[in-house]
Amino acid sequence: MPELPEVEAARSAIAEHCIGKKIVKAIIADDTKVIVGVTRSDFEASILNKTIVAAHRKGKNMWLQLNSPPFPSFQFGMAGAVYIKGVAVTKYKRSAVKDTDEWPSKYSMFFIELDDGLELSFTDKRRFATVRLLDNPASVPPISALGPDALLESMTEGEFFNSLSKKKTAIKAVLLDQSFISGIGNWIADEVLYQARIHPSQSASSLSKDESSRLLKSIKEVIHLAVEVDADAQQFPFDWLFHFRWGKKPGKVDALQEMAA
Repeated sequence: MPELPEVEAARSAIAEHCIGKKIVKAIIADDTKVIVGVTRSDFEASILNKTIVAAHRKGKNMWLQLNSPPFPSFQFGMAGAVYIKGVAVTKYKRSAVKDTDEWPSKYSMFFIELDDGLELSFTDKRRFATVRLLDNPASVPPISALGPDALLESMTEGEFFNSLSKKKTAIKAVLLDQSFISGIGNWIADEVLYQARIHPSQSASSLSKDESSRLLKSIKEVIHLAVEVDADAQQFPFDWLFHFRWGKKPGKVDALQEMAA
């Protein structure tokens, strides 16, 4: 599913291209599985003629701040993706809608046209995303229940070690727990553990201070690099596990052998 770098790429693209522009057209999907807590007509009416003043993200969640509430909030789920017509936005590979497909896509859940003609769509092919309309998205679940953002609110080495020492479960499960640290999913968890040479099933509380320090360093490095390249996997370092584990690159990496080396 889209993880912090992919969602940050979407937020960044919106911040670059949509801030200060007024919404002149809105089409919200008639899909109560994805569009939660508000009718499509009320959603559309609530955002029409509003100006986008900021785009925010915490973990894998994003919301648009308009010049007055309520604000659209997006939990990307398994395959949520942001498209801006004419702008390249990195998307999770399983989210891809082809350029030759109809526009807006039949998978579009949220579509807006801005006053300069720019068009933006949030799509979800698998319908596991959640789109809400909220007065203060950060004050209610799921965002209010999230732990520190892995990019913006990094823990100190001491805080990280102390927090891990209280967790008896496998370290990968801890990293995937969004209430512990937000933004990390499967590919980032696999990558940072591989880079830190820590087995995913090792108990979090059993990590030494050195292992904890290595892991925190890996989290910072992997996420910062992925964000710097707008989550474009082709620009990830050649030796990252990602290419073998998720990119289906020829060959294999024997993680256990590498960790023991």
